[in-house]
Parts: sequence; C-alpha cells; structure tokens
Amino acid sequence: MKPSRLNIVADENIPALARLFGHLGEIHTLPGRTIQNSDLQHADMLLVRSVTRVDPQLLENTPVRFVGTATIGTDHIDTDWLQAHSIGFSSAPGCNADAVAEYVISNLLLVAAEQGFKLTERVVGIVGVGNVGRRLQQRLTDLGVTLVLNDPPRAAAGETGFIALSALLAQADIICLHTPLTKTGDHPSFHLLNADNLEHIKPGAVLLNAGRGPVIDNKALLNWHRGRSDVTLLLDVWEEEPVVDSQLAQRVRIGTPHIAGYSLDGKIRGTWMLYRAFCQQQGIAPAIELADCLASAGSAPDIQLDGSETLTDIVHAIYQPEADFQRFMDSLVDTDLQPQAFDLLRKNYPVRREFVAATLSGVKPSPELAKQLTAVGFCPD
Repeated sequence: MKPSRLNIVADENIPALARLFGHLGEIHTLPGRTIQNSDLQHADMLLVRSVTRVDPQLLENTPVRFVGTATIGTDHIDTDWLQAHSIGFSSAPGCNADAVAEYVISNLLLVAAEQGFKLTERVVGIVGVGNVGRRLQQRLTDLGVTLVLNDPPRAAAGETGFIALSALLAQADIICLHTPLTKTGDHPSFHLLNADNLEHIKPGAVLLNAGRGPVIDNKALLNWHRGRSDVTLLLDVWEEEPVVDSQLAQRVRIGTPHIAGYSLDGKIRGTWMLYRAFCQQQGIAPAIELADCLASAGSAPDIQLDGSETLTDIVHAIYQPEADFQRFMDSLVDTDLQPQAFDLLRKNYPVRREFVAATLSGVKPSPELAKQLTAVGFCPD
C-alpha cells in the first residue's frame, strides 16, 4: 500500500532528497547539529548524518516512525531505544567506503611524492577491515603494496590473516585507522591509540585517521608528537569535533574537517540506500534507481592525458588533499568561530567525484599505468 504524504525532517547536507523522497511527502531541511525535539513534533521521518545525536531526548513524544542515517557509522544513534519503540531504522553501510579509500590513497601518494618513496616500498597497516578497510585493502593489494591487518572482531569470529595491534604498530610504516567508534564490548575502539601504545609506532611512520576522532586520544597524540615529529600525521577526524585542537592541527601534514567520505557519489548512494530501506519497510517497490541518480549528478571529470602523467598526477587531478587542507587551516584562524567554520566547510564542500566517474581522454596510458589506474578504481579503457 502506498503510504500517505509524509512529513520528513532531514539534515540539510543530505543530497538528492527531493529526487528520492519528494514524491513521498514534504521535506524540511535543517542544520544537522541543531535538530531538536521541537523540530520533530509533526515529523514522520528523520534523516540525518553523523552530527545529529538520535536518542530519547531527541525523539521522545514525537510521531517519528522511521530514522535513517546516510552514513556508515551508527555510534550517534541509540538503536536499542529505536528498536524498543518500534521505530524503523536504516544506516547506509558502505555508501562512501570507496570515497574514503580514495581519500586515503590520494593522501598517501602525496606523502610518498614529498618524502621520496613508493607505496610498494612500504608496509601499510590497516586497523579495522570493514567496509572501508576492505576497499582499501583490495586497492592497495592490487597496487602491489605489502599489508598487515588488525581487526579483532573478525579475528574472534575465526577469520585468519590478522595480527595484534601491538604487532601492527611495530611493523607498519603507514598506519590507517578505519574502525567504528565503540566504547563497550570485547573490543572497544575508544582511545584505541593512547599514551601507552603510541610510543610503539615506528620512527618515520605515517599515521592516518579517517575513521572516528576518539579512536585516538588526541591529547595523548599531541603530547607524544611533540617528541616524535618524525611521524607524519594525516587526520580527517578530531576527538571533539566540530571543535578542533589547534595545537594538534598545527602538527599535521594534512588535516581536513571529516570529509574523507564526502564524494558526491557516496553521499547520493547513502540517500538512495535510505530510500530503498524505507520502501522495503513500507512494502512498496522503489521507483528510482541509483544509476539514475548518479547519472544526473553531473560534474563528471574528464582528464586529458598527454602521456607524461603518473598515477599520482591522475589521482590528484580528481582529488588534491592540499586544497582541503588549506581551507581547513584557514578555518582555524578565528578561535571563537572555529566550530561554525568546521561545519560550514562540510556544508559548502566542493563537488568531488569518485575515480570511477572520471573519463580519461587523450593519449592512452601505458599498460603499467593502466594497471595502476584500474587498481585504485579508475576505468582507463
């Protein structure tokens, strides 16, 4: 049965809302951090991203019957309370995993070029091999990079190929964190890296966090890095965001405002996954396909090749971390307005497409370069 017209409240940063949900009801968009109980007094559906805490304080005594988060993570959602109150829920696992993997690869290629090494000459450690970690694992493996992996929940489930965190810290030249944020259970990730184990990181290593800020104790990281400036820091997430520790930010090579997964493709995919989940809950057939949404997204990049390009050149033609870093550092100048500036950077984020959306024109890449391009997610043919 087709549901009656709905009252939908959504984070203003969720794309394709009108395309996917407009035929279902009236959409009211608000800044995600400001959504409160009074905004939901007539809402049937709430669609959020990671900055909105969805709990009894937000939802009690409202008519909301479906909550969706257009993100991989769910640490901001009280899913037990939703279930206890028979409120439908969906997240979007994997929606922006490719975007995060491409963010990581872009950053690692930048550091490799600056420091004069090849990724194939380094051991990369991936901590948290879920939706994002698997994508990164596959792409780096296809590039010929040596990997070590740490994922206690998967190891506890009997899967093989994982090592302890202590062993990874001792072996990895590059450490990439991609865990969800958990504070309970057998393997909590809160302050996974802390004053006790940061000292085990290898000299000259690269430490990248594109998961959740509190996975690293930021105060401990700042204190430790004052004596270990040989380690290159790449941070997309911050423990108290939108508040950023300016002293820590001054020590990073690349810092960004939690935008690793902010490709247009990933955000649209997340919205579509919520649309599909709602349709399934209501027993109706989805009327709009993901391919149609992506096809109408526009801004697909066309890269003209002249035969001189390297993999790094082509990757950075799609995504150059330096530009985001400069905008981020500029946002730290006014301490009083810094949290608002953090959110504005996210709200006004430039269109970024995933590698697969790019067209490569001009001189055909060499077989070796074509293999590398395919490995990281391009379609060179």
